[in-house]
Amino acid sequence: MEMRDAVRATAAIAGLGITEMGKVYGRTASDFAGEAIALALEDAGLKAHDVDGLLVNANQSTESVPTLQFSLGLTDLTLVNVMSAFGSTTGTMLQYAAHAIATGQASVVACLYADAPLTEGGSISQSGYNGRRFNAPGLAGLRFAYGDYGPANSGYALALRRHMHLFGTTHDQLATIAVGQRAWAQMNPRAQMRKPMTIEDYHASRWVVEPLHLFDCCLVSNGGVAVIVTSPERARELRQPPVYLRGFGQCAPGDTARRERDPAVQTGATKAGAMALRQAGIELADLDVLELYDCYTYTVLVTLEDYGFCEKGEGGAFVADGKLAPGGALPCNTGGGQLSSYYMWGFTPLSEGVIQARGQGGERQAAKHDHVLVSGNGGVLTFHSTTILSKHEGDA
Repeated sequence: MEMRDAVRATAAIAGLGITEMGKVYGRTASDFAGEAIALALEDAGLKAHDVDGLLVNANQSTESVPTLQFSLGLTDLTLVNVMSAFGSTTGTMLQYAAHAIATGQASVVACLYADAPLTEGGSISQSGYNGRRFNAPGLAGLRFAYGDYGPANSGYALALRRHMHLFGTTHDQLATIAVGQRAWAQMNPRAQMRKPMTIEDYHASRWVVEPLHLFDCCLVSNGGVAVIVTSPERARELRQPPVYLRGFGQCAPGDTARRERDPAVQTGATKAGAMALRQAGIELADLDVLELYDCYTYTVLVTLEDYGFCEKGEGGAFVADGKLAPGGALPCNTGGGQLSSYYMWGFTPLSEGVIQARGQGGERQAAKHDHVLVSGNGGVLTFHSTTILSKHEGDA
């Protein structure tokens, strides 16, 4: 890969807003959305009237609709849309925002995710993530009729089981991911889970869908996150260090259940990662921090393989030495990720990526943070987005 492939960033993240996260009851998704945007605007030093673009990550929410604009008090928008590519949506939103800014269709775009599935006194299995809200017509609904639903997606359990069968991946290796992210979360004041975790704790946690233990699975959270995207020139005039959007990549492999495909062992990360790195004009070795979508520990492992950090099937051995944890050679999910920090779809890795690129991570701050990779994943490893954040604008 040659540096001449690189292009100068046409957009930057200038504001970040994160509400209180977790078991925060009595508030709606719209309420969290308004607070997240207000916090992001304050962070950037902008006002609501400066915003002329709004992109909302839908996540099948009845509140995440275009008319959310009315509740937010935003007027005269020249770009507005509600988008859903599942957990990969965040990268797609940032790409659209960057295109709009580069072409003059908008100048300040708010990108937003908010959710409130938890109710006081109710369990996760009684929340909006109980699996019963998902449906499919005709023959596609047979899996639900036979009980293939629930708080943990059984498709990921099948994917992990296949990886274990093909390559000998072990629970000890997965535990290293979960324990490492919990160690990062202990340094993150916003994290929901800050109690220390050992490998023994991981093994002692109950099965959710075998072979997924409880600590293999992400959290469920109430809250909201927003970022403000604008031009590099304007971002440099605002309150925070600009976080430049240097590279984008998307890949949706399609139906992995088809006979000729390798289900859930090969993902879109391979193509999406290569596209984003090429646009940024950097190599894999130039990445300092990884913020990987972690709905399950397996998602982290297979994404590392498909980005090319190790060969296919060697992900378990690659992570076993704790290189992703604090003090390791490859800082990953430095806020605790969705496993231990909070679950805001792709806005969890994005928010921590912005914090790290700015150098504002406090005791969890990675010493070197020139280039940060943020991944998004959706479906059962069937949608993927990659975004490269940097404190450097790049070369022309």
